[in-house]
Amino acid sequence: MFELYESQRAMRNMRKAAMQRGVVAVLDVGSSKIACLVLRFDGSDQGEDSGVGSLAGQAGFRVIGAATTRSRGVRFGEIAAMNETERAIRTAVQAAQKMAGIRVDHVIACFSGAEPRSYGLDGHVSVDGSTVTEQDVARVLSACDVPEVGHGREVMHAQPVNFALDHRSGLSDPRGQIGRELTCDMHMLTVNAQAIQNLAHCVKRCDLELAGIASSAYVSGVAALVEDEQELGAACIDMGGGATGVSIFMKKHMIYGDAVPMGGDHVTGDISMGLQIPMAMAERIKTFYGGVHATGMDDREMIEISGDTGDWHHDRRQVSRAELIGIMRPRVEEILEEVRACLDAAGFEHLPSQQIVLTGAASQIPGLDGLASRILGSQVRLGRPMRVHGLPQAATGPGFASAVGMCLFAAHPQDEWWDFEIPVERYPARSLMRAVKWFRENW
Repeated sequence: MFELYESQRAMRNMRKAAMQRGVVAVLDVGSSKIACLVLRFDGSDQGEDSGVGSLAGQAGFRVIGAATTRSRGVRFGEIAAMNETERAIRTAVQAAQKMAGIRVDHVIACFSGAEPRSYGLDGHVSVDGSTVTEQDVARVLSACDVPEVGHGREVMHAQPVNFALDHRSGLSDPRGQIGRELTCDMHMLTVNAQAIQNLAHCVKRCDLELAGIASSAYVSGVAALVEDEQELGAACIDMGGGATGVSIFMKKHMIYGDAVPMGGDHVTGDISMGLQIPMAMAERIKTFYGGVHATGMDDREMIEISGDTGDWHHDRRQVSRAELIGIMRPRVEEILEEVRACLDAAGFEHLPSQQIVLTGAASQIPGLDGLASRILGSQVRLGRPMRVHGLPQAATGPGFASAVGMCLFAAHPQDEWWDFEIPVERYPARSLMRAVKWFRENW
């Protein structure tokens, strides 16, 4: 735990240094595509010292290079074949560098999958002086009782989501306020340690420095939810190729994160098996003709299927669109049922606002929002990522929510546990799990 704390701090410092130099790359390592955006920071922003960054101040950066390539070696959001993923990352980064006309050394990466688990922690301390100082905030964060997260798990995000001073709750930043008893609620997201190690190792092999990691579920929520939704409470469902991320936001903080290891690729696989056609053709048919609601028209709309098996009758076939929808719908329903189970586990129905936003490339299946609102029982809208300066038109679709979210995350990182100097006397007593030595080995 202490090792990870140190490594996250080191990555934060590396990111600050990269931003001062002015250029950093964002890498979205997905199961169906790997996207790379190169950001240039113009320094007009006040930097990270302005407290919790608001989404409004987007003047800090612009996108100067963008590239995407078909993902290779990634399954269910996790790296399965190191060499292939390394090649795909190199391809995307080189193409983005070429467009930007500048060399990039530092990347901030996000990935889905890795079995995320959420924990809500709380801690309280009495304030030393009469006003709350940075040191008091550090003490209350270190006083949070961290549960036994299990062997082979790493803390990926640890964000203070709410502070209370004496009897006043709902404070976003208690520093400088007068009071005696300081309480903090913290949200902690842990993931499978191997997934982070593999990603760190893969980035290292591409001759790049990893200057930060984030969960796709979190950053796509940052990009796709508008400010009111983040404030009042909403869930973001990021339907990718190999995994579907679920995050719940409240008061501008993520309070829950999870992932379902199924996505658009599974729908493609079902079409491929059901119609006995190659995956590439199944993907094309899904994109052009797919849907989840069959009408009377769909029995008459025929889709031509051409093959190259050599058997003429098998190669020249037609299927009706209704048949295609009949193959796609059960899998889409299954994914949404799993998402529903995640939301129920998080107690989503107790939130004051129950808005759900669908994003990610697989959310573009026609009729999906209607089906989702029936299964999830809330208001559902389709979300596109927010506009950021310099983003090419091709990268503004829902499939780029996590990449755009990473840009916003880089420009305005939320306060996390490792941003504060935890008092030295808290270290040895809080050896929470056997320290993972990957940081020393990888950096």
